[in-house]
Amino acid sequence: MKDILQTIILNLVDNKEAVEIKELEGEKSVVFEVKVAESDMGKIIGKQGRLAKSIRTVMKAVASKEQKRVTVEFIG
Repeated sequence: MKDILQTIILNLVDNKEAVEIKELEGEKSVVFEVKVAESDMGKIIGKQGRLAKSIRTVMKAVASKEQKRVTVEFIG
């Protein structure tokens, strides 16, 4: 799951070195904390949060195959 999220994020940002993805795994849930450079934050969130919502939707679809719940948090 982390690989898919990392691929999506790295293709959106300019400063690829600043990308950090932390995975906090529980019994039935996974939380991803995505940290990017301040200048790339707008590219990740998108207009009115549409891109962030789309990323979360894709990750929920991937997680449902593994019977897990997923949360994606974007940290500037």
